[in-house]
Amino acid sequence: MTGSRLLFVDDEEGFLELYRAAFNRDGYTVDTAVGVDDARARLAAGGIDLVVLDIRLGESSGLALLREIKAADANLPVVLATAYARYQDDFSSWLADAYIVKSSDLGELKQAVARCLETAQ
Repeated sequence: MTGSRLLFVDDEEGFLELYRAAFNRDGYTVDTAVGVDDARARLAAGGIDLVVLDIRLGESSGLALLREIKAADANLPVVLATAYARYQDDFSSWLADAYIVKSSDLGELKQAVARCLETAQ
């Protein structure tokens, strides 16, 4: 739902800028985090309605952060957005509310975000 605050967590700043531009244009408030520590700080500040999370975050694991997020707030929707389809079979990824393979076409990601926000209401 537009007006929601989204947090995008990725170690590739190009993707973060793409996400920011596209989702701001759609009426969302967009926060970004480059890496796990930045994401933790933004989540601790509160007000996030949904997280879009990459699995590979440099030296850190997005799957470990996913487990932390769900342990802290099981109702906070998390969409995994990664370049690696093989992680769909990893049990940890099953904690996510949606799993998207990254693409420059954001249609599938936008649909997943809207669906997860609607379900969370």
